[in-house]
Amino acid sequence: MTALAPTLEAFFTERLVTQRRASPNTIAAYRDTFRLLLRFLHDTTGTPPSMLKIEDLDAHRVSAFLDHLEQVRGVTVRTRNNRLAAIHSLFRYAAFRHPEHAALIQRVLAVPAKRADRALISFLDAREIETVLAAPDLSTRLGRRDHALLALAFQTGLRVSELVALRCGDVIFGTGANVRCFGKGRKERATPLTPETVAVLRAWLDERGFDAEDPLFPGPRGKPLTRDAVRRVVTRHVATAVANRASLGGKRVTPHVLRHSCAMWLLESGFDTAVVALWLGHESVRTTDMYEHADLGVKERALARAQPQTTVRRHRYRPDDALLRFLSAL
Repeated sequence: MTALAPTLEAFFTERLVTQRRASPNTIAAYRDTFRLLLRFLHDTTGTPPSMLKIEDLDAHRVSAFLDHLEQVRGVTVRTRNNRLAAIHSLFRYAAFRHPEHAALIQRVLAVPAKRADRALISFLDAREIETVLAAPDLSTRLGRRDHALLALAFQTGLRVSELVALRCGDVIFGTGANVRCFGKGRKERATPLTPETVAVLRAWLDERGFDAEDPLFPGPRGKPLTRDAVRRVVTRHVATAVANRASLGGKRVTPHVLRHSCAMWLLESGFDTAVVALWLGHESVRTTDMYEHADLGVKERALARAQPQTTVRRHRYRPDDALLRFLSAL
């Protein structure tokens, strides 16, 4: 076995798990990156993954792997950059363990991320949200579960990973009703609940019966829903809602679009971007700025408040006085 294999194993067990306490989602994303990279190297060099050397992961092959992701696997620039970030993280760790490969490591670290176009975010307006919420069949237990999930997602803007991780005990009723979750970066936050959402969640919890540690939205076997399952729930009910709201047919609605819709609802309700950032669990207010760019209504209201430009008065040219001309010529 070469030096690459134990370095890669230590990167996951020491750096990610022990030192950084990376989330399961981060570990899974990094794992998938290196599985793809090792298989690519095996296919192009013929060397089994366990026999690959650090020298086999030079800047040229890393760049070729990134091109393969885009051109063959059809990933987006954002995904390509995420894969590169995982590779950079490994090589920064390898720099401490293998200083003899410092030159190679620096060349890999110098591989740049690719700039990506940033399109306007997609979101649903108030009428579209109402139509999607009315799509689940409330005469069935599954429909009532989906309705509670969609109502909570639209109102709180939780990430899909935060939704599926919720336990029944995370919903707090009474005065100051809220839902608590651990978000991105292991940050705990509490998001207030409206009376309408409280009523939906209370009815759902009364129906299902629960312990505090039970998943709030269980699957058929009582386990928490997966992110793919939530995506299928959203897709299914949006397809039903299209019959009553044609505008939904031109939008690609994913669970993250529900989060975007919550942010736009907050902005349209007059909340400051700093409050929206706290609500959504953003690390920086700058992340929230993208919602203001996406809302044409914000710009239209700003234009309506702007004062019209006054017409510039035209004056006929008149030459200076003779004495002023004398002084100007000095």
